[in-house]
Amino acid sequence: MPQSVALYVGEELGRYSFGHDHPFGPRRQAAFWDAARESGLDIWTRLCNPVQAFQPAIERFHTQEYVARVQRLSKEGRGHLDAGDTPAFKGVYEVASFVVGSVLHAVQEIMDRRTRRAFIPIAGLHHARPERAAGFCVFNDLGVAIETLKHNYGLSRIAYVDIDAHHGDGIYYPFEADPSVIFADTHEDGHFLYPGTGHAHERGKGTGTGVKLNIPLPPGARDEDFFAVWPAVEELLRAQKPEFILLQGGADSIAGDPITHMEFSPRVHAFTTTRLIAVAEDLCEGRLLVTGGGGYNLNNLAKGWTAILRSLLEIN
Repeated sequence: MPQSVALYVGEELGRYSFGHDHPFGPRRQAAFWDAARESGLDIWTRLCNPVQAFQPAIERFHTQEYVARVQRLSKEGRGHLDAGDTPAFKGVYEVASFVVGSVLHAVQEIMDRRTRRAFIPIAGLHHARPERAAGFCVFNDLGVAIETLKHNYGLSRIAYVDIDAHHGDGIYYPFEADPSVIFADTHEDGHFLYPGTGHAHERGKGTGTGVKLNIPLPPGARDEDFFAVWPAVEELLRAQKPEFILLQGGADSIAGDPITHMEFSPRVHAFTTTRLIAVAEDLCEGRLLVTGGGGYNLNNLAKGWTAILRSLLEIN
């Protein structure tokens, strides 16, 4: 029987959306969940309800001033939280806090050994910075998770792996000089895609140098290109021996996404998940938390995320 995986789906997470005319639309969770149930994967999971984060938890990563601004615009229901990609709407603070809270609940479930693996499809908002929103991301749930693992659980080696088409700049730069964050990110070359960062020479700063790996890939990169660079990711992880692994499994790297230019298939998502399970089992008692990240073609998103879930459940 496959091992139970904590899976977070629910209305509160489904409301993280900026409207039907926005790439981050309201059908993303439903597209995944419909596909997961049609595949029969839902019966093997331990379904968990979304959980809302309290303000002090959000402020482990974000500044008080920025959180207050989100709260104000959430009440007003107008304006933008960044230069234009991330519009405010009534209740946006509460909706975004459910993303953070669900990730933190999964962290607790894993650290308290109630599960070894967890998946939160509507999460992985890796562009938000401590002081601002960016790229459809209001709060950086993964940044909050890293700070929580460091300060609440005393971990000193946390691995972050990102296969989203966009560079995880909201994790890389805040933790660029932090040796406790092991960072490995494959993404479309920033010369061709937002946010324009994540160049190969960016390997960390100060005491963080040597535990950071950025691997830009050209537009049109295929599965074989990813598989060719993967050994460097796994080599870094095994050398640094993480105590916890986070995966941002963005589906916008799959061929046919409307705002990116990668040409992966869901095989990449299945492969990455399977390899990280092996690393986690070898090095950190199986602790693996996966978030869905980006993905703006609903069919691709459903296939990529069900591939992740199937691998987490170890169903071939």
